[in-house]
Amino acid sequence: MPTDNAAVNFSELVNRNKQTLARLKESSRLLLRRRDGEDLVLTTAARAEQDQTVVSAATRMLAALARREPGSMELLLDILPDAFPWVRFLPEADVHAFAVELVDTMRAADSVGNNASVAQMLTAWQHTAEVYSDPELLAALSTDHGEDYGPAPDPREVA
Repeated sequence: MPTDNAAVNFSELVNRNKQTLARLKESSRLLLRRRDGEDLVLTTAARAEQDQTVVSAATRMLAALARREPGSMELLLDILPDAFPWVRFLPEADVHAFAVELVDTMRAADSVGNNASVAQMLTAWQHTAEVYSDPELLAALSTDHGEDYGPAPDPREVA
Protein backbone atom coordinates (compact mmCIF):
# COMPACT_ATOMS: atom_id res chain seq x y z
CA MET A 1 0.00 0.00 0.00
CA PRO A 2 1.27 3.48 -0.71
CA THR A 3 2.90 5.49 2.02
CA ASP A 4 1.15 8.58 3.45
CA ASN A 5 3.24 10.92 1.31
CA ALA A 6 1.95 9.09 -1.77
CA ALA A 7 -1.69 9.82 -1.03
CA VAL A 8 -3.89 12.54 -2.46
CA ASN A 9 -7.56 13.35 -2.57
CA PHE A 10 -9.29 12.10 -5.70
CA SER A 11 -10.26 15.68 -6.54
CA GLU A 12 -6.55 16.54 -6.95
CA LEU A 13 -6.31 14.02 -9.77
CA VAL A 14 -9.31 15.61 -11.45
CA ASN A 15 -8.34 19.25 -10.85
CA ARG A 16 -4.53 19.07 -11.07
CA ASN A 17 -3.92 15.92 -13.06
CA LYS A 18 -0.43 16.77 -14.36
CA GLN A 19 0.94 17.59 -10.90
CA THR A 20 -0.81 14.59 -9.37
CA LEU A 21 0.48 12.19 -12.02
CA ALA A 22 3.97 13.63 -11.54
CA ARG A 23 3.76 12.35 -7.94
CA LEU A 24 3.19 8.87 -9.34
CA LYS A 25 6.71 9.00 -10.80
CA GLU A 26 8.07 9.58 -7.29
CA SER A 27 6.49 6.42 -5.92
CA SER A 28 5.25 3.23 -7.48
CA ARG A 29 1.65 3.78 -6.35
CA LEU A 30 -0.58 6.67 -5.49
CA LEU A 31 -3.45 6.33 -3.04
CA LEU A 32 -6.47 8.31 -4.19
CA ARG A 33 -8.67 9.13 -1.20
CA ARG A 34 -12.38 9.40 -1.96
CA ARG A 35 -14.98 11.02 0.29
CA ASP A 36 -17.96 9.05 -0.96
CA GLY A 37 -16.54 5.65 -1.74
CA GLU A 38 -13.68 3.21 -1.50
CA ASP A 39 -10.19 4.65 -1.93
CA LEU A 40 -8.36 3.78 -5.13
CA VAL A 41 -4.74 2.93 -5.89
CA LEU A 42 -3.23 4.33 -9.06
CA THR A 43 -0.18 2.69 -10.54
CA THR A 44 1.34 2.24 -13.96
CA ALA A 45 0.45 -0.72 -16.14
CA ALA A 46 4.11 -1.75 -16.15
CA ARG A 47 4.23 -1.76 -12.34
CA ALA A 48 0.98 -3.74 -12.10
CA GLU A 49 2.40 -6.29 -14.54
CA GLN A 50 5.61 -6.53 -12.49
CA ASP A 51 3.61 -7.10 -9.31
CA GLN A 52 1.57 -9.84 -10.98
CA THR A 53 4.77 -11.46 -12.28
CA VAL A 54 6.21 -11.56 -8.75
CA VAL A 55 3.02 -13.00 -7.24
CA SER A 56 2.81 -15.57 -10.02
CA ALA A 57 6.43 -16.62 -9.55
CA ALA A 58 5.99 -16.97 -5.77
CA THR A 59 2.82 -18.99 -6.33
CA ARG A 60 4.52 -21.36 -8.77
CA MET A 61 7.47 -21.82 -6.42
CA LEU A 62 5.22 -22.55 -3.44
CA ALA A 63 3.16 -25.03 -5.47
CA ALA A 64 6.27 -26.76 -6.77
CA LEU A 65 7.68 -26.97 -3.25
CA ALA A 66 4.46 -28.48 -1.93
CA ARG A 67 4.45 -31.16 -4.67
CA ARG A 68 8.06 -32.28 -4.16
CA GLU A 69 9.43 -35.03 -1.99
CA PRO A 70 7.38 -36.31 0.95
CA GLY A 71 9.09 -33.97 3.43
CA SER A 72 8.13 -30.84 1.52
CA MET A 73 4.62 -30.63 2.99
CA GLU A 74 6.12 -30.93 6.47
CA LEU A 75 8.45 -28.04 5.62
CA LEU A 76 5.49 -25.97 4.47
CA LEU A 77 3.62 -26.84 7.67
CA ASP A 78 6.70 -25.83 9.69
CA ILE A 79 6.94 -22.38 8.11
CA LEU A 80 3.22 -21.52 8.13
CA PRO A 81 3.30 -20.13 11.72
CA ASP A 82 6.04 -17.72 10.66
CA ALA A 83 3.93 -16.37 7.81
CA PHE A 84 0.55 -16.71 9.54
CA PRO A 85 1.01 -16.69 13.34
CA TRP A 86 -2.70 -17.29 13.89
CA VAL A 87 -2.42 -20.88 12.57
CA ARG A 88 -1.16 -21.80 16.05
CA PHE A 89 -4.79 -21.67 17.19
CA LEU A 90 -5.98 -24.16 14.56
CA PRO A 91 -6.20 -27.90 15.28
CA GLU A 92 -3.39 -29.84 13.58
CA ALA A 93 -5.70 -31.34 10.95
CA ASP A 94 -6.96 -27.87 10.06
CA VAL A 95 -3.41 -26.54 9.67
CA HIS A 96 -2.80 -29.26 7.09
CA ALA A 97 -6.12 -28.50 5.37
CA PHE A 98 -5.22 -24.79 5.33
CA ALA A 99 -1.83 -25.50 3.75
CA VAL A 100 -3.37 -27.61 0.99
CA GLU A 101 -6.14 -25.09 0.34
CA LEU A 102 -3.66 -22.21 0.31
CA VAL A 103 -1.50 -23.80 -2.38
CA ASP A 104 -4.49 -24.94 -4.45
CA THR A 105 -6.26 -21.58 -4.24
CA MET A 106 -3.10 -19.65 -5.07
CA ARG A 107 -2.52 -21.82 -8.15
CA ALA A 108 -6.13 -21.45 -9.30
CA ALA A 109 -6.14 -17.68 -8.70
CA ASP A 110 -2.86 -17.29 -10.55
CA SER A 111 -4.29 -19.16 -13.53
CA VAL A 112 -7.04 -16.55 -13.91
CA GLY A 113 -4.94 -13.55 -12.84
CA ASN A 114 -7.18 -12.58 -9.91
CA ASN A 115 -6.05 -12.98 -6.30
CA ALA A 116 -9.34 -12.00 -4.65
CA SER A 117 -10.13 -15.63 -3.83
CA VAL A 118 -6.80 -16.01 -2.03
CA ALA A 119 -7.51 -12.98 0.14
CA GLN A 120 -11.00 -14.28 0.90
CA MET A 121 -9.67 -17.75 1.80
CA LEU A 122 -7.00 -16.28 4.10
CA THR A 123 -9.59 -14.14 5.86
CA ALA A 124 -11.90 -17.11 6.35
CA TRP A 125 -9.12 -19.26 7.85
CA GLN A 126 -7.99 -16.40 10.09
CA HIS A 127 -11.54 -16.01 11.40
CA THR A 128 -11.63 -19.76 12.05
CA ALA A 129 -8.42 -19.42 14.07
CA GLU A 130 -9.95 -16.51 15.99
CA VAL A 131 -12.86 -18.75 17.00
CA TYR A 132 -10.47 -21.48 18.19
CA SER A 133 -8.49 -18.87 20.16
CA ASP A 134 -11.53 -17.96 22.27
CA PRO A 135 -12.77 -20.92 24.37
CA GLU A 136 -16.11 -19.26 25.14
CA LEU A 137 -16.80 -18.45 21.50
CA LEU A 138 -15.70 -21.93 20.41
CA ALA A 139 -18.04 -23.51 22.95
CA ALA A 140 -20.94 -21.31 21.88
CA LEU A 141 -20.42 -22.10 18.21
CA SER A 142 -19.74 -25.82 18.59
CA THR A 143 -22.37 -26.73 21.18
CA ASP A 144 -25.52 -28.45 19.97
CA HIS A 145 -28.31 -26.28 21.32
CA GLY A 146 -30.89 -28.94 20.52
CA GLU A 147 -33.05 -26.57 18.52
CA ASP A 148 -33.69 -26.39 14.81
CA TYR A 149 -34.19 -22.84 13.69
CA GLY A 150 -35.45 -23.91 10.29
CA PRO A 151 -33.96 -23.34 6.88
CA ALA A 152 -31.64 -20.41 6.40
CA PRO A 153 -32.88 -17.77 3.98
CA ASP A 154 -31.17 -17.43 0.61
CA PRO A 155 -28.62 -14.63 1.15
CA ARG A 156 -29.36 -13.26 -2.31
CA GLU A 157 -32.93 -12.61 -1.22
CA VAL A 158 -32.04 -10.85 2.05
CA ALA A 159 -31.81 -7.11 1.54
